[in-house]
Amino acid sequence: MAESKLHLLSDESKGEIDTWIAKYPKDQKKSAVMAALTIVQDANGGWLTQELMDMVAEYLAMEPISVYEVATFYSMYELKPVGRHKICVCTNISCMLCGSDAVVSHLKDKLGIGFGGITTDGKISLKEVECLGACGGAPMLQIGDQYYENLTPEKIDSILDNLK
Repeated sequence: MAESKLHLLSDESKGEIDTWIAKYPKDQKKSAVMAALTIVQDANGGWLTQELMDMVAEYLAMEPISVYEVATFYSMYELKPVGRHKICVCTNISCMLCGSDAVVSHLKDKLGIGFGGITTDGKISLKEVECLGACGGAPMLQIGDQYYENLTPEKIDSILDNLK
């Protein structure tokens, strides 16, 4: 039998996950898998290791493969380190038609990295994502929980200058 990895989970994270588990029927605690992965990812600097995903599986009484399937399907989960600020750029049809190619080009030039890259100081990572549901404000990007819409090179520079 494999050794338990639950010691990696802080009491605070357990409490947050338990809050989500309580929202579902007692025999459906695995329904909290997305919330649990988000909580664990946030506590680990923005990315998931296999060990952490195994711990989530154990905590929710799931097969590890079921957790891996969720973590690899949804773009909000990261399986490798990311910068302190993860910039998610929408390149779907509405943003593309409104100039996301120019946004991407400006970001790549300004940051010196491409999609999947991290700046040398570890401050910023860049990720291409599908629709973020802000088509009316295209082109747009997301940093953390904040959306930035109707982007221009000047707005992008201001956003980057204000990141701590």
